[in-house]
Amino acid sequence: MFIQIALGTVLMLLSILIAGVSFWLMETWMVRYRPWLTRAPHRPKLMLVLCIAAVWIMAQMTAGVWAWALTMMALGVFDTLELSVYFSLVAFTTLGFGDVLLPVEWRLLGGMAAANGLLNIGLVTALLVEALRQVRLQQLEMTKAET
Repeated sequence: MFIQIALGTVLMLLSILIAGVSFWLMETWMVRYRPWLTRAPHRPKLMLVLCIAAVWIMAQMTAGVWAWALTMMALGVFDTLELSVYFSLVAFTTLGFGDVLLPVEWRLLGGMAAANGLLNIGLVTALLVEALRQVRLQQLEMTKAET
């Protein structure tokens, strides 16, 4: 039990680290392109930020799923990589079909993967909202300054 909790905690921290680095990179990108993003036309650039943030988020979430899947493969929990990725994706997204179950000695990891996914979904939702909010506020400030 304690090994599962320790391993799950490490994987959760790794996933949070991946999210943190991802957020930092996204912010760096937005700061770099701020002058261009704040110039008119505004709406197409806001849509572009939404699309880039969504793809960025999918990549970050995919990295978290793969971290769980590769760990489960290394532990010998699943026989195939496909099954390991499938279980990790279903658990991470908190979908929980229940068609693939972990062996009893590893079942706590399923709950921890779900908690990790739920936490990540909250983090990426905050990122998406904040990215759009910041760009829109900067666009409005630029519009006021020009008038």
